[in-house]
This record gives sequence, C-alpha cells and structure tokens, in this order.
Amino acid sequence: MEWSPPALTGRSTPQTRGLNVRHCWFGNPAAKENQVEPTSIAIDLAKRVFQIHYVDPETGAIHSKVLKRAQLVPFFANRPASRVVMEACGSAHHWARVLARLGHDVRLIAAQFARPFVKLNKNDAADAAANWEAAQRPGMRFVAVKTEDQQAMLAMHRIRQQLVRIRVMQVNQLRGLLYEFGVVLPQGRRASIEAAKVALASLADQLPAMLTDNLQDQLSRLRVLDEQIAPIEQRILEWRRNDDACRRISEIPGVGVLTATAAVSVIGQAKTFRSGREFAAYLGLVPRQNSSGGKTKLCGISKRGDVYLRTLLIHGARSVIAASKHLPERVRALLMRRPTNVVAVALANKMARTIWALLAYGRTYQLASVQ
Repeated sequence: MEWSPPALTGRSTPQTRGLNVRHCWFGNPAAKENQVEPTSIAIDLAKRVFQIHYVDPETGAIHSKVLKRAQLVPFFANRPASRVVMEACGSAHHWARVLARLGHDVRLIAAQFARPFVKLNKNDAADAAANWEAAQRPGMRFVAVKTEDQQAMLAMHRIRQQLVRIRVMQVNQLRGLLYEFGVVLPQGRRASIEAAKVALASLADQLPAMLTDNLQDQLSRLRVLDEQIAPIEQRILEWRRNDDACRRISEIPGVGVLTATAAVSVIGQAKTFRSGREFAAYLGLVPRQNSSGGKTKLCGISKRGDVYLRTLLIHGARSVIAASKHLPERVRALLMRRPTNVVAVALANKMARTIWALLAYGRTYQLASVQ
C-alpha cells in the first residue's frame, strides 16, 4: 500500500499565502533531467598534506579524505571536470593554474568569507568542509586566479618593498646616531647620506675610531642596497613598457610605474569586479559602515584589501594635489572645504575606479573623464 499526502482542499496553501516554498527532491538526483551540476570539491591546502571534501551528487554521501602532495594531481587528473574550491592562501594560485589545465573550474575564496563556516574546532577536515559550504552560497565572491607573470611582478614588488624598508631604517638609524654627537642631517635620503659623509670626514678626529668605522660600514650597506634596488626597478620598468594594460593606465595622473604594474598584477581579471566602485571597495577606499535601524552611519575608510596598492594610490593622489598647478574645479572646491588627506583619499578612489574602467573595457585614458 502506498502512502498519499492528504488533500489540501478548502485550506490555504503556502502559495496562496504569498510564501516562497522551496520544494525538495527525495528521489535519485540523477533522474532529474537537465539539472545535473558539476561536483564541487573543496581542498584545504598545506605543504605536504591536502584535505579533500565533496558530496556525491547521486547518493548525497559526504566524502572526506587526505591526500599527500604527490597524490593530488593524479586524483584530479582521473576525475571528470569538477568545480574545485580552495581558500586563497599560500600556493593557492599555483594549484589553481595546475588544476585549471586539467579541465576543472577552480574558484578561490577569501579566508574571511570561509571562516564563518568552520564548525566547532578548527582542523583540516573542518576547513575543507567550510570551503565547500561557503562555495554553495549564491552571493559568494571569488578571487581571480593570477597568472605566473602577475605573481612574478608582485614578487618583485615585495622584494623591492622590503629592501626599501631596510634602507629607510638604515638612514634613520644613521640620522639618530649622528644627532647624538651634534650632527643634524637634512631631510631626504640622498641629502642625508651626502651630509653624513661630510660629517664623518670632518669629525674623524673627534669621534671614537670604532664608531667611525661602524658608520662607514653603514654607508657601505646603503650603497649596496641602492645597487640591489636599481635592477629591480629597471625590470619593473621594462615590464611596464611591454604590457599594454600598464601603458594605458599609466596615462592617469598620479599613476606611475609602480602603481600601474602593481594594479595590473593585483586585479588579475578586471571583470572579476562588477564595477569600479566594487574594486575601490575591495581596496578599502570607501567609508566603513556602522548602520543600524535604518540609520546610516559612515566612518573612516575600511582599509580592506591590498594595503600596498592602496598606499600607492593615495601617495599618487597626494602628488597630483601637490604638483598640479591646474587642478580640476571639483578638486579645488573640495580642497576648500575638506582636509587634504580626505581629498587625497577621494582622488585615490577616483583613480581606482578609472583604472578598473580602462582594464575592464580596454579603453584609453581621456583627460575629460576625470574633470
């Protein structure tokens, strides 16, 4: 005898009450025609051990297994095309490129979007399950997979940034040590180094020999740092000359060689962002909201996203404000009623949206578009 649901005659159904009912399928999913989706497989990345999590679309069984590094590529090479989800962490772009060459659709999820789905204690299995759960959300945002050239350019930026930071630390220490002996160095790196050389030559008889020798060694280290930074900047300049996207966005006022190459490398695929405003929000150049009860409250900028690119954009905006004699009327009016730093951030926001428009639609910069 087969059970049949009771009739709903004479009663209001959920549809008649204006409710949105989500119907469930209790049979074999393979029997549903034209509704077969690729299997979603989540990976928790590590150096030597990889955790796999996926749900069989036919049986609904949950599979969780551990793979060694040498087993990962053969596992996906022997599977049909699937949707592979992983957290955008270390080596994620490398594995995304490897699996994409095997025919899989790879999606990268930002760590802050996957973290809320971790249940109870954190471990590899829970992280992989959280990645799988996060990928099922219809409004989930994914990170664009970067190419080898884009990652190489970002690596060069990171190496240069570290060397520049060390050089600044060396100059500041040299300034402080000489100040203890009555020597005041001028502002600026080059002027400070030249003044330090003159001061050491004139105070050679007054300062202890051991201090003089150490300060001379520090000046030698600064020369070595300059020699290490120069070829990196030359390679970045050559890459910018050979890349059409970098040349186009370099026409924007305030966008130099570093900003152009970093922007192209960070964005990856411009179409990943739906609009220029979304790209500016990704960089943290929009106000942070603290709204409730229908009352909108805007705070300072959110400072999310890539700190390095945001810093370059804001410095570029400051240079435009300081060096440009013919600012647009809108910017001059804004400077009359707002602080300079606020105007610089607003101009950086405009620069970010202009960069996205040029990259997303393949356009060239026109001066009238920013005035």
